[in-house]
Amino acid sequence: MFCRNCGMANPDSGQYCSKCGQPLPGVAARTAPGPTPLPGSSFATPPPLAGDAPTSGKAIGSLICGIFTFFFPAAIAAIILGHLSLSEIRKSAGRIGGQGIAITGLVLGYLGIVIIPFILIVAAIAIPNLLRARMAANEASAVGSLRVVEIAVMSYSSDYENGFPSSLEVLGGTPGREATCNHAGLLDGPLASGRKSGYVFTYAPVFPGNGAAPVISPKAAAKGCTSGGASGFTVTADPMQRGSTGRRSFFTDQTGVIRYSANGESATADSPPLQ
Repeated sequence: MFCRNCGMANPDSGQYCSKCGQPLPGVAARTAPGPTPLPGSSFATPPPLAGDAPTSGKAIGSLICGIFTFFFPAAIAAIILGHLSLSEIRKSAGRIGGQGIAITGLVLGYLGIVIIPFILIVAAIAIPNLLRARMAANEASAVGSLRVVEIAVMSYSSDYENGFPSSLEVLGGTPGREATCNHAGLLDGPLASGRKSGYVFTYAPVFPGNGAAPVISPKAAAKGCTSGGASGFTVTADPMQRGSTGRRSFFTDQTGVIRYSANGESATADSPPLQ
């Protein structure tokens, strides 16, 4: 029996062309509805209608990968599965559906291939700039925090007449509680703990002749001080992660001059002053 569509010779018992898959002449008569086969009978089940064709699993996979196309491997998988499913659908002669789904997955996959390089280029430009901007902001915050510490230290010395405080914790306090000589409430919690905006602050009291703390003065004792104050102090600010949270280190003391170091070492009293 010859196919009317492509002329291919087929067995007389065939229903579809072995080359193009089109129905052979007389197939409608041979597949006309007949009596319902009984269980165990040898009647063959007729092929499914075109409208009942199952959707290609590869087409569905292509669409799913296409949805996640911004992940580079997913975009490649969407393209591969899309082409495989379209080829499978064409060869099935209507027995498998999902062509629209496969095309959608292909389009999303190719969009991902085109867009991802631009995203990578933008990220390569933006991320270093964002890192530099964050470090600059942290350094500016560190300098501002050193100014705050200087003011708090001077206020403490004036209010309690006990010299300079022995630590940053003394300048801190508990919200809602009255300020005391040992908890003056002049610094916020993060700065009093020595860590703020990517920097570590180290406070060191300086005593006369580098000796021990002096005796508490009667005025200081009357104001609740339990330890003698210092005659001087130093404060250093170093990045928690140099090159990530900041590059420069800073230093200040009772002179009020802020100095900096950009060579990867902590700043000291010999470092150049900040302009």
